[in-house]
Amino acid sequence: MIDLQHISKTYGKKNSLVRALDDISFSVSKGEIFGLIGPDGAGKTSLFRILTTLLLPDAGTATVNGFDVIKDLKAIRQSVGYMPGRFSLYQDLTVEENLNFFATIFNTTVHANYEHVKEIYSQIEPFRKRRAGKLSGGMKQKLALCCALIHKPTVLFLDEPTTGVDAVSRKEFWEILGRLKAQGITILVSTPYMDEAAKCDRVALIQGGKLLSIDTPAGIVKNFGKKLYALKADRMLPLLNELKGSPLVADAYPFGEFHHVVLKKGDPAELAASLNEETLEISETEPMIEDCFMALMKYDERK
Repeated sequence: MIDLQHISKTYGKKNSLVRALDDISFSVSKGEIFGLIGPDGAGKTSLFRILTTLLLPDAGTATVNGFDVIKDLKAIRQSVGYMPGRFSLYQDLTVEENLNFFATIFNTTVHANYEHVKEIYSQIEPFRKRRAGKLSGGMKQKLALCCALIHKPTVLFLDEPTTGVDAVSRKEFWEILGRLKAQGITILVSTPYMDEAAKCDRVALIQGGKLLSIDTPAGIVKNFGKKLYALKADRMLPLLNELKGSPLVADAYPFGEFHHVVLKKGDPAELAASLNEETLEISETEPMIEDCFMALMKYDERK
């Protein structure tokens, strides 16, 4: 359904080149929710723009629904839906006007395809006369998704769709994606939120334009391969500084109300004895996608 082979993209001039994408290859199957997970600047948006024919790659090939992103531009645009990270609908148009406009672009009507967006649109239909610029973040998100779906695409590209949206709206949005997947729609979604990775069938961890790993969320966690410890004390910043300077510690970083630590040598008791913390709590904990990402980033920096 989606296939990329050795895609690269560089920005800038000769003396100040920035490699946005570096030899990216992966494929996405029909009906799969595939996540691109990484921080801002990792290359996610450049990849989306290439796959939606808005940007040309410098090297490599990519196809969507069997169509080449360079040779078959029109065919791809008719068969995909794209929701950019930045709210891109017309702020001065109403909800209703925005949806009608996007339907017209694809030579269809809201009436003809209403059943396709009914479940989502019904949640914002009471506000159909409200200008898009006056909507809440969650309602803007649902409107943008309706506009991306109104022409019945078979592939949906969602570039950081939940950034800046409240937790309840994020949860609702991912429930919607699950129902779209059940309809056979292929979804490529990018996000900086590691907790959303677990909701995907497979994920690709990306940093600095490079793919660090591709696997199921469970597979990525399984491959962490090291014991992980959670530490907490009254003085968290001094504790982190101590951990980073300890010869026993391979890696240490903040994680919510704890610091997560991977040991280079020794054991938790030895580590605790070496630290100048009277209130220290230390326990073994299960790794999460964030921990795997941090480990892969560190490994990539050493190469």
